[in-house]
Amino acid sequence: MKPNQLEALADTVQYNCHVSDARHGGDYSLCVYLMKMREYYRWEHKLPYGAPLAKDAVGDWLAAREQLWEGLEDADLRPLSIQGRDYDPFDADAINEYLAADGLVYSSGLGNRAKPHFFLGRLEQCVSRSGYTVYVAAGEYARDLAAPPAMTLGNSIFLRRESLRRMLWEKLESWRWSRPDNALGRAFACYDFDADLEGSLDAMTDREIDNALLHEQGEYEAGQLLDDAAWNAMVADVAGTPAELTARAVRDHLADALVTLPRLAEQADAPALHFYVGNLNNMRKHLFPSLTAAYDAWRAGGDTEPLAAAAARGRDHWLALGREMVARHNADGSAPAALVAELRSLAESQQL
Repeated sequence: MKPNQLEALADTVQYNCHVSDARHGGDYSLCVYLMKMREYYRWEHKLPYGAPLAKDAVGDWLAAREQLWEGLEDADLRPLSIQGRDYDPFDADAINEYLAADGLVYSSGLGNRAKPHFFLGRLEQCVSRSGYTVYVAAGEYARDLAAPPAMTLGNSIFLRRESLRRMLWEKLESWRWSRPDNALGRAFACYDFDADLEGSLDAMTDREIDNALLHEQGEYEAGQLLDDAAWNAMVADVAGTPAELTARAVRDHLADALVTLPRLAEQADAPALHFYVGNLNNMRKHLFPSLTAAYDAWRAGGDTEPLAAAAARGRDHWLALGREMVARHNADGSAPAALVAELRSLAESQQL
């Protein structure tokens, strides 16, 4: 692909990213929003992670970006034009058939609160496995405010090395504010971030991109067991409600019980285990308190058997719970307030 063609394609993808951000920028708390915008500025201006940011420059950029978004809240997404043909921006499979030969990778999908995510990046690796294809992206030419490091879309798994590295940096920065003695801090302590920031980020990214793949492999298997179409319809109907957070936590636990936890327990890799537990959100910890107990038992005795046992219990538990949530949604056929409350109550009554 010629440079001018790549630039035009990146501009279109970035435009769609702006439209998505215009619609969903208010989804975050003020603190999270400002932190994400700061790192978005750093990415857009290609600044090193440790470089100080000029307050006035960031403020002017932030004001200009919010003004841009104000004009795009009701805008339509644009098709991607490739070799004279227009593609729906969500038709990632067809788009990647053409881009792979140029060493590019594109992804589109819906994340939390049904927010569309788009990115265009340099293809580092493409591997076909049993039933699915794994795309690994290196540097990114276009992205939105939220940049998920990994995502499974149908039979495709997308891993974004640059987004993962940036996410690790953001978590490190947040942890450094008060330096609590927690699982995340123990993960960071396995690397020498104070003396070698870049090298430590590289090492942690290399380790965690492998573990991100484990989770996405679990997501793929969970989709086969849950009936992906029915599950996605349920999540779409409860998007933006507490039931969405609950449903996503249940599926994440199922995915990890199927693949991630058994592998981490087998490898007994301390940095990866610390980061896995440290990266659990509050909902996941709330629904699976015995997982934290298994982690504490491993820390105390060095035996990963409690983690393997938690995974074994979780496989049947989270699958049954996920199927029951889908069944209740199918029986109702919509997402009234009563169903939203019912789905969340169901999950919370079956903590493991």
